[in-house]
Amino acid sequence: MSLLTVQNLTVDFHSQRGHTRAVSEVSLTVNRGEVVAIVGESGSGKSVTSLALLGLLQKPAAHIASGTATFSSEKLGEVDLLKLTEKQLQQLRGNDISMIFQEPMTSLNPVLTCGYQVVEALRLHTTLSEKEAEARTIELFTEAQLPRPAQIFKAYPHEISGGQKQRVMIAMAMACRPALLIADEPTTALDVTVQARILQLIRDLRREYGTAVLFITHDLGVVAEIADRIIVMYRGKVVEQGSVLDIFTNPQHPYTRGLLACRPRLSIGKARLPVVADFMEVDAAGNLVARPILTAEAPLRSPSVQLQTNSDTAKTFPVEQKERSTTEAPLLQVENLRVYFPIRKGFFSRTTDFVRAVDDVSFTIYPGETVGLVGESGCGKTTLGRALLRLTEPTSGRILFEGTDLAALPSGELRHRRREFQLVFQDPYAALNPMLTVGEAILEPLRVHGVGGSRTEQKARVRELLRTVGLSDDAEQRYPHEFSGGQRQRICIARALALRPKLIVCDESVSALDVSVQAQVLNLLNDLKRELGITYLFITHDLSVARFMSDRLLVMSQGKVVEGGPAAEVYAHPQNPYTQQLLAAIPSDDPARIAARIQA
Repeated sequence: MSLLTVQNLTVDFHSQRGHTRAVSEVSLTVNRGEVVAIVGESGSGKSVTSLALLGLLQKPAAHIASGTATFSSEKLGEVDLLKLTEKQLQQLRGNDISMIFQEPMTSLNPVLTCGYQVVEALRLHTTLSEKEAEARTIELFTEAQLPRPAQIFKAYPHEISGGQKQRVMIAMAMACRPALLIADEPTTALDVTVQARILQLIRDLRREYGTAVLFITHDLGVVAEIADRIIVMYRGKVVEQGSVLDIFTNPQHPYTRGLLACRPRLSIGKARLPVVADFMEVDAAGNLVARPILTAEAPLRSPSVQLQTNSDTAKTFPVEQKERSTTEAPLLQVENLRVYFPIRKGFFSRTTDFVRAVDDVSFTIYPGETVGLVGESGCGKTTLGRALLRLTEPTSGRILFEGTDLAALPSGELRHRRREFQLVFQDPYAALNPMLTVGEAILEPLRVHGVGGSRTEQKARVRELLRTVGLSDDAEQRYPHEFSGGQRQRICIARALALRPKLIVCDESVSALDVSVQAQVLNLLNDLKRELGITYLFITHDLSVARFMSDRLLVMSQGKVVEGGPAAEVYAHPQNPYTQQLLAAIPSDDPARIAARIQA
């Protein structure tokens, strides 16, 4: 029986720059107890569709031009969500329909405890007393598999991890046992193990309460684990929909085939990832046309790649990597590195213990090599990467870069050596100064280090770098907010390349990107590695991405490296139980497994 029926939903945005149609004639249905996934890239209209249903679009900038959204409410009966007053919508929100937002840190009030925020929702929509609401909240935290529910009840959002914040949001969303749960990217940027637990939690809630779920995501691996039906959106329109098994085994639209092929897989060794543009193009009339060269079953396996070089001429670079000589000296050698953070308590702030973020870590990286560093949030990956550049000061140990101990260098000498190693941060928007144009942001390291010749030559270098990462020259005069997430990450890569470094630390540089944009950035990093001989320390929690990018792999847990070796060997024959747990938690899109899940 249909719980939600949306017909011809159209949403427009108006601004001083003009009129934008974000959602165009979208129709969908969600049945009781069903999980329907909406997939597509950023800007496809997924989140706008869900926000429109709950009346959460910002007015007057956003305007619902047409459509109906019929919902069967226990209290209000059959209603059109798009025509309800704000007071009527408040009765539905959190009660009949709940929503889990993508970023829990911005969704939770930072000045209120986690428990109070759930109690507030219960008191608003139920007749429970304050004590009853508190007891129910702790019960919900237990159902959400939060550790130490009573302590988290009293904790503030900043005091718990990202996965725990997301589970608090799920507990809040399920507090009144809604008929429909809208989950907007609930597992984006979460570790595979935390992601697996949250997906299982949603399945349990669906089974126990019969809740229908509208699951919005760009991760097709997650969709394969949880969805009954899939709706594919592209540029505000629904381009394909069907059962999860049909979409994965027989996708009809070229955009769907492109999304399926873009994702790195554990079975893939060194190869170039396809991108959506390999499957379709826009003709002169503005219609999407399939490119017959590629299929999802036979993804791109180009023997060479084209890359713009410094002389503005295209060169061909072999995709396959050459084996490293066993007698070659390492570029980076880390010996017994420790980073401890003191825990201070009492009136005099005495140090009572230490957080051992990095605990006696040793490894080497050779020139032209990509070493993947994987592990869950809090394992010490980012702290280790920052310590190598001394953005976080190490407690002890040696960091030998071409034989020079960076840990012992005075600040003046360290600043000079930083030209040779750079960092690409996880959040490209936060890493770029919003007050500087893209050209100024890339020019800044050249000016700070006094390299690149005259000002004219430096500007020419900036334009060259923009072309190298696939951006046009006019990007130089634009600001970061005018670019998509993938384009901003390309800008950060261009800035990291400005000083021609020998080593780049990539810290979760593709974790929050769409699969198609992620494929473009990963291909770009490999292209630059082949052309410029760059060495990477690639930090990620996505094991599929790590498998695709890495020559060797290091697995971190609780500040220690618990396993390491050639990437293919670690994935094929993991020795440490922690590594085995990580690999077991990776979502699978195997049709046999999807069919088995549906029949279960």
